[in-house]
Amino acid sequence: MSLFFKDRTMGCSADCTGEGGSPKVAKTFEAKDLIITQATTFKAKPDPSNLVFGTVFTDHMLMVEWSSEFGWDKPHIKPFQNLSLHPGSSVLHYAVELFEGLKAYRGHDNKIRLFRPNLNLERMYRSAVRATLPVFDKEELLQCIQQLVSLDQEWVPYSTAASLYIRPTFIGTEPSLGVKKPTKALLFVILSPVGPYFSSGSFKPVTLWASPQYVRAWKGGTGNYKMGGNYGCSLFAQYHAGEMGCQQVLWLYGEDHQITEVGTMNLFLYWINEDGEKELATPPLDGIILPGVTRQSILDLAREWGEFKVSERYLTMSDLTSALDENRVKEMFGSGTACIVCPVSDILYKDQMIHIPTMENGPELASRILEKLTNIQYGKEESAWTIVVS
Repeated sequence: MSLFFKDRTMGCSADCTGEGGSPKVAKTFEAKDLIITQATTFKAKPDPSNLVFGTVFTDHMLMVEWSSEFGWDKPHIKPFQNLSLHPGSSVLHYAVELFEGLKAYRGHDNKIRLFRPNLNLERMYRSAVRATLPVFDKEELLQCIQQLVSLDQEWVPYSTAASLYIRPTFIGTEPSLGVKKPTKALLFVILSPVGPYFSSGSFKPVTLWASPQYVRAWKGGTGNYKMGGNYGCSLFAQYHAGEMGCQQVLWLYGEDHQITEVGTMNLFLYWINEDGEKELATPPLDGIILPGVTRQSILDLAREWGEFKVSERYLTMSDLTSALDENRVKEMFGSGTACIVCPVSDILYKDQMIHIPTMENGPELASRILEKLTNIQYGKEESAWTIVVS
């Protein structure tokens, strides 16, 4: 069954209409045209118990080139290699770039599964439109990624504490210093085996630095798209947080200090709300929040359980501190592909350390979510959220 609606008329970028508003017909690349050039030398596989995130890469990569003159070239799986870019490429000067992050998991039954890849590719498509990069058929790209993972399947760790990280990337390669929509682009996918987010295998709560001094995103900006510039500009604040004795930044927004995201993760608060209801709340997708795949999965699970209120709503530091004073906070945690859930224990705010009782409360909900999602990802529980690659 197809995960996507086919759209073969969308091979252009954000401006996809011709005269009278009719779509410009431009062919996308297709998986049936995939060219595979296998590597002749192969790297040694790393020990899955000693992996450092994103430092080791597999033997092959997927590359697809595009130009406004010729459209999409045929997709090509090649031996892993360095890129050759013109020094004037738009990605190097104007950050015309986006990426995605998903994983392949080797299950208890030795089958390899992808977790909700359709959500990643839908987000990638939206990011491409925002970046004025050419769009593509999401299902065709997914089929190409599946073939890449299948070819390098021995790189998927034989471990239920590790996985294969998949990094689709899309860059503008226009060889010009003009600030404009690129006429050339490159889509590529690389793979990297990664270990567990928590090296001990257990939760490690983090301390956050909450300050309005730096802003991660703003309305009308690109915070709800997965673009490299969103991450590069966050590094200075991250290092500042470290100097303050904290592991991550709690990004605030607006004069009322709205809580938005934590580090590179979405944020959840499990509490007794102002109306006395047990509630799991996360900030809404209002244009500054990244629509995380794990975020959506947690919302879907919690709504399916139906045991407490589930809300996408604004939360402020004033809301949080009042709830803490009234002993209404149960747990706070970040969510993302890397860690699934990451508990929060303390927040440095206005030069005062505020304690969050996440660990004192289990963390019951965060642990339950982690167990449920990992069971699905590694095939202990059958789910429509996974696609079996092999």
